[in-house]
Amino acid sequence: QVQLVESGGGLVEPGEPLRLSCAASGFVFSSTTMAWYRQPPGKQRDVVGLITSGGAASYVDSVKGRFTISRDNAKNTVYLQINSLKPEDTARYICHALVMGMSPQEYWGQGTQVTVSS
Repeated sequence: QVQLVESGGGLVEPGEPLRLSCAASGFVFSSTTMAWYRQPPGKQRDVVGLITSGGAASYVDSVKGRFTISRDNAKNTVYLQINSLKPEDTARYICHALVMGMSPQEYWGQGTQVTVSS
């Protein structure tokens, strides 16, 4: 079955960098568009960016310049590098896969918590 397992979250100080990982299994990772979402406490889940199977990444305006999404198809893993963390980046970061088949299927990981605080 499809599994998305995020890791790398934690408590970090403002200004520090962090890299999150999402290990995928159960589908053809290399041909799947992957996305990262985040859900701050008490707020809705919003997309922060995605990366296509060809490696093209795009981001919402609010994170451009600080967030970088990359993928390693040999490891079936997608990454989210966050630089210059801000308190407002505090959220649960969740991996998403849109798996194409007879009909598109969406899958979500459980997420990894990132807390930015001094």
